Parts: sequence; structure tokens; C-alpha cells
Amino acid sequence: MKRLPVVSVLAAAALLAGCAQDQDSGRGGRDADPAAQQRDDGSGEAAEEDAEPAEEIVLERGQTSEQVRELQARLAQLGHFTAQPTGFYGDVTFGAVSEYQRAAGLDISGTVFASTWDALTSETETPTHDEMYPPEPVLDYGQQSEQVRELQARLAQLGHFTQNPTGYYGDVTATAVSAYQSAAGLEATGTVYEDTWSALTSETAQPTEEEMYPPLDVPEAEPAQELDERCLTGRVLCVSKTTRTLSWVIDGEIQTTMDVRFGAEETPTREGEFEVYWKSRDHVSTLYDSPMPYAMFFDGGQAVHYSEDFAANGYNGASHGCVNVRDEAAIAALFDEVNVGDKVVVYW
Repeated sequence: MKRLPVVSVLAAAALLAGCAQDQDSGRGGRDADPAAQQRDDGSGEAAEEDAEPAEEIVLERGQTSEQVRELQARLAQLGHFTAQPTGFYGDVTFGAVSEYQRAAGLDISGTVFASTWDALTSETETPTHDEMYPPEPVLDYGQQSEQVRELQARLAQLGHFTQNPTGYYGDVTATAVSAYQSAAGLEATGTVYEDTWSALTSETAQPTEEEMYPPLDVPEAEPAQELDERCLTGRVLCVSKTTRTLSWVIDGEIQTTMDVRFGAEETPTREGEFEVYWKSRDHVSTLYDSPMPYAMFFDGGQAVHYSEDFAANGYNGASHGCVNVRDEAAIAALFDEVNVGDKVVVYW
């Protein structure tokens, strides 16, 4: 159970007591409190001396300073602060302080009182300059940009990236960066810092347009020969795992068909009858930090959406359970056609 600082508990108790006194007596708090009359007679000095003084606040939410940066670096040494130090005491720092206080058996407040600061400094070393001011990455996991596409094309020139560039920095790119860093005698972090980018650009040529955007051969999709009977009435996204196709069907008539791929064995796309419950045109997954444009959600976090990785690399990869489409023009048009409430059928 979280414990509030003494100051907060006393303040809350005072407010509650004050309300009760006024309600019971109908008069001011002093008249209702016999102890107040004693203090008027000169006996209040001892009571004031007995009251516990408020503990000093060293750092709190909203502050910006070098000491906040030091706080963050010290919390990072203990694994409670995983972001880069910024010097600003915001929600992330508040949460890290709270977690440290819980682990240290202190009152959990999220505020750095003197007792918290003393305990933290006794458990940690004075942060180094690099801990206080870590280098900023040039490119990192989760980013999507033209520079990421260039990174992938340059890594491909050296044989470390074997897929088509997508512009998205995910697991495949991080692994390729680590492989290059090891080969180049750099620390294999999987993140592109300035030393990695400088070394890579010195060893490779500026990628051509074709290296950055290799031509894609998307074959014409053929609809399933026999649609599931659940697809024959109403408006249905009819998804066949056997033929790896999605057909948009209205009252039994196929309007369009496109290639799709599904989740991996450990994250399978669920079969069954569902309905579209939410559409998000420019969706980005908060769980996997990856783009999911033209997303049409039908079962929890599973959705039909465009996948640039599927477009670039075909069936060499898999989704995390979603139904991936690689024809962007087709899924963009379909997104505008499908309504929330339309049926989704996924079957073998």
C-alpha cells in the first residue's frame, strides 16, 4: 500500500477535522477546539515544538535543472529510469522516483524529499558526463524516414541488409546495424550513432533511386474459388488463409481481391466471424511502434492494414496477428468503401 508523505497526511487530517468541527458546533474551529483556548492562555508553545516539521523538498515535478539531470542519471544506474536524461522533471521522472521509493521502502510520493535524495545518493555513484549527457542517436528503433531507407540501402551494399528497403527501423534493420557495427569494430548496439553513420557513409556510395526504391512485382491476386458460405450475404471482408487472399464481397458478388499475409506461428491471425469495430487511416501500433496505415480493426488488436514490409519483402516475413495487404492503392480504396459494422470472415 502506498504511503503519503507526513506533510500530506497531516494536511488531509487537518482539512477533515476542520470540516467536522464546523459541522458539529456551527461555530468557528477555534471555539470548537478546547486545545485552542489553552494555546491562547500561553500553553501553545510546547504543542508547536512537538509538531513534526515538514520534510525538505529537494526536487519535484515541473522543475528543470542540472540536479534533475543528475537525479535521472542516478535512477538510471539502478534501472528505474530508462530514457535519456533531459533535466526536466516530468511524468517519466515522477514515475521513476515513485518506483525507486517503493523499492527502497520509502514513502511513495514521486517527489524527492531529503530522505529520498540521501538514500539515492548513498546507493549510487556520481554520474559521469556520458551518463548525464549520453550521445543522441542519428537513427534508432521505431523511426520511419527517408534516412532510414538510405541506411538500409547502404547496409545492403555491404551485404548486411538483404531485404528491400522499407524506410522503417525495426528488428531486421537493428540486426543489420549490429552486424555492420561488429564488422567495423564498433560497439554493436543496433542503434546508429554518429560514429556508425560516419563509418558507414565513408564505406558506401550514395544509394541510387533504384537501390532506395527497387521495383516491386505484385502479382494479380486470384479470389478463392469457393467463398465461405458466411461471405455470401451482406458486406463482407472475406479472408482465405488457404489462398492467402482478401476479397471484398457484397451480397455474394466479389468486388475486388488482394493478396494478404498473416501472423506468425506464435502470433496467429484468429479465424472466425467478426465485424469491423474501428477504422484508423494513419494508425501506428503503440505495442510494436510500427505504422499500420488504413487499419480496419476486427478483433482486439488484430486488423486488416497496409504493410510496407509485405510490399517490399513478400511472404518472407509475417505479421503480429494482423491481416497484411501489400497493394497500397487497393487497400486505400477499400478503406473508403468499408464501414464500421461490416462483417469480417477469416477461414481456411
